[in-house]
Amino acid sequence: MSIDTQSLVDQALAFGFSHAGALDAATLNPRQEVRDMCAADRCRHYGKSWTCPPACPSLEENRALLAGYKTGILVQTTGTPEDDFDLEGMIEIERAHMRHFREMHKALRADFPGVLALGAGACDLCETCAYPGAPCRLPEEATTSMEAFGLVVSDTCRDNGIKYNYGPGTMTFTGCFLVE
Repeated sequence: MSIDTQSLVDQALAFGFSHAGALDAATLNPRQEVRDMCAADRCRHYGKSWTCPPACPSLEENRALLAGYKTGILVQTTGTPEDDFDLEGMIEIERAHMRHFREMHKALRADFPGVLALGAGACDLCETCAYPGAPCRLPEEATTSMEAFGLVVSDTCRDNGIKYNYGPGTMTFTGCFLVE
């Protein structure tokens, strides 16, 4: 089946994303230096979630997984906090992105059961992750972030002709969906 990426882009915009564009899976290159940044634990999720290192699949496993995909879309939610200290505004932009992302992921799973969804930031579906004592409670819905997958988000955007930065005073969250 041929994938119509423009219809996926249109669908993403209808779900409420600010920007969306075609993604060539061949441009994705999981890199060790990104995983090294994860290990520095700046986001405070390293070793605390099934979707973050070291629990998520290795870079080699991710590269093998990518071999099964050719195309997809990048999705972004951009907003404008009141100022650099507007934490509530930043959180609302992130929440909006995650809401759009989850809704689209659910819709895509119906049409593309093998969809690979890579989000922005750590999975927050459960108040407390079951890691490491028990299996993931929501494995069909949980998503690894692009960074935990080993991807440099700015490079991925650049390599696919999508802006990464929309100017001073803006904040953008980026994710992607790969379809078989």
